[in-house]
Amino acid sequence: MSTNKPGVGDSFPDIALETPDGGSVKASDFAGRKLVVFFYPKDNTPGCTTENIDFSALKDQFDAAGVALLGVSKDSAKKHLNFIEKHALKAPLATDAEENGLSDALGIWAEKQNYGRTYMGMVRTTYLIGPDGRIARVWDKVKVNGHAAAVLEAAKAL
Repeated sequence: MSTNKPGVGDSFPDIALETPDGGSVKASDFAGRKLVVFFYPKDNTPGCTTENIDFSALKDQFDAAGVALLGVSKDSAKKHLNFIEKHALKAPLATDAEENGLSDALGIWAEKQNYGRTYMGMVRTTYLIGPDGRIARVWDKVKVNGHAAAVLEAAKAL
């Protein structure tokens, strides 16, 4: 795990992720456009479901503002497909299941604690990336309520 977390002004790592359809996606695929990448711990858990539904509900507004969306967790492509179908999600998802993948490069696959148990997990984090591929804003340890709307406003202002 890297301790040099990329921050505002740094280039967003260009690491390929698997898409639910078996393809791949990486930040450079969105060169020249604004991109929001939101990382969340796990499909079909209450906070993660709410976050994905909120981003999906605003997808048309993100599109109208010229902003691409991408949700990322360590869940498999198959789990993502089920999650998308179950909740009619519109925001595209990708899998960061590889060791030393994108979440590792960003320093957000980290040690977490819950009910006295220590484990590795995804720290809920959102990145706004400018058309130049540089990080314009980072939301760390995201609280879900109102988050997607706040990200939309920041993306429009960029």
